[in-house]
Amino acid sequence: MTTAEDAASATVPERLLAAATRLFAEHGFERTSVQQIVEAAGVTKGALYHYFGSKDDLLHEVYARLLRLQQERLDHFAALDAPVQDRLRQAAADVVVTTLENNDDATIFFRSVHLLAPEKRKEVRADRRRYHDRFRALVEEGQAAGVFAADTSADLVVDYHFGAVHHLGSWYRKGGPLTPAQVGEHMAELLMRALRP
Repeated sequence: MTTAEDAASATVPERLLAAATRLFAEHGFERTSVQQIVEAAGVTKGALYHYFGSKDDLLHEVYARLLRLQQERLDHFAALDAPVQDRLRQAAADVVVTTLENNDDATIFFRSVHLLAPEKRKEVRADRRRYHDRFRALVEEGQAAGVFAADTSADLVVDYHFGAVHHLGSWYRKGGPLTPAQVGEHMAELLMRALRP
């Protein structure tokens, strides 16, 4: 299927999200108008307000869809019947890969989250906390089993890894010397080295 066919077969919400993501990435959330979004998506303002209610809701969904994907994948890795060090390594690499594969979404969010309405910011923070809590539980499991060093708090380990993940958009460029998978493997290895007892 060609890109034009993909766009034509996309649902109205998918078209709106794709247009908003591209425009927010290119121009910023504040400098993108609802009119620009609906024109790029080939829909009416009525359609946008039917599916999303506001430009603010579009910004929220840009990040929420990425976080939903990452949460589902983390839940999968955490539930595997495998040693904790293997599960944590896979989860640590995966969050890097999914962030880089959805770099516009992540960059838009970190650049614009402060512009969300207070209730939306609270919701996003709660969702991110659930993700970080599940990731931290893997670190704590390994520390309790003696597989990981326990002299550094699991909270600091999580902040260390996700601080690096949140910074990816400032330096990673598609088509550069490393693929997302390679960056993920390198960053996961750095984390695992830091945790070795």
